[in-house]
Amino acid sequence: MPKTTTFRIPKHRRHVSTARRQVAKSLADWGITDELADNAVLLASELVTNAVRHCRVTCALVEVTLTLQERELRLEVSDPERDRFPQPRDSALDEEGGRGLALVAALAETWGYQRGPYTKCVWAVFTLAENICVPSAL
Repeated sequence: MPKTTTFRIPKHRRHVSTARRQVAKSLADWGITDELADNAVLLASELVTNAVRHCRVTCALVEVTLTLQERELRLEVSDPERDRFPQPRDSALDEEGGRGLALVAALAETWGYQRGPYTKCVWAVFTLAENICVPSAL
């Protein structure tokens, strides 16, 4: 049976650090504290930051879901801006931003997005290393 945790944060950049902490805590609770945890926390930060920056719905909540099933960890970040999809782009060396999706593509096994009836979800999937012991029950 998969383990899942979901939480919501207000769509404001000051809450991105809250998302990072919550993702790190959830992964630690599941016994994931290695490089995979670092990568998942980094990508959660990138995806939440994108949701906060690009969602034009006022007073929105950003939802973060982590699902651990067998040897796969799935990170999902959803927001109510269902008609604006992430667009990877090439950033100039002197640009401050624009590299988030390149990081997602580099660190996740796979990633993508989907539109729901009321939200858009951007997801990233990681494969757990064989040496990571996944607890069967929380």
